[in-house]
Amino acid sequence: MAELNARAGGRRRRIKNEINMVPFIDVMLVLLIIFMVSAPLMPTGVVDLPSVGKARQAPDKVIEVVVDEGDKVTLRIDHQDSGKLSVSDMAARVKAAQDATPEGPNAAPVIISARKDVRYEEVVKVMDTLQRAGVVRVGLTVKTTGV
Repeated sequence: MAELNARAGGRRRRIKNEINMVPFIDVMLVLLIIFMVSAPLMPTGVVDLPSVGKARQAPDKVIEVVVDEGDKVTLRIDHQDSGKLSVSDMAARVKAAQDATPEGPNAAPVIISARKDVRYEEVVKVMDTLQRAGVVRVGLTVKTTGV
């Protein structure tokens, strides 16, 4: 046995501790080619976003609901504040104001406006309450800048 080690020169074979990167690079290049070829063939999703239009003539009577923090809203009829109300009381007042228009019921548009820091959940809650009360014409105000 000693002769075997002496004949081999006393060297022992060392194990390499390196990762072979060539197969990894080959796989990545094949995946890159597959994605480059298949990406243009995939159908793109189309999202239809609502557009903002301008009316030719402003309506005569406008009912505006301003959403505040919490469960309170401010009701403005023809640009005059009617005070703060709860969301449940607001629906009955809006419906009564809409029905009192000379053009007929549901003729006056209802506009919902809110500050940026009001949660969207509150705006949706107001819209849902108005819809359940039978209010038909409901819109959202949009503040445009630089137009």
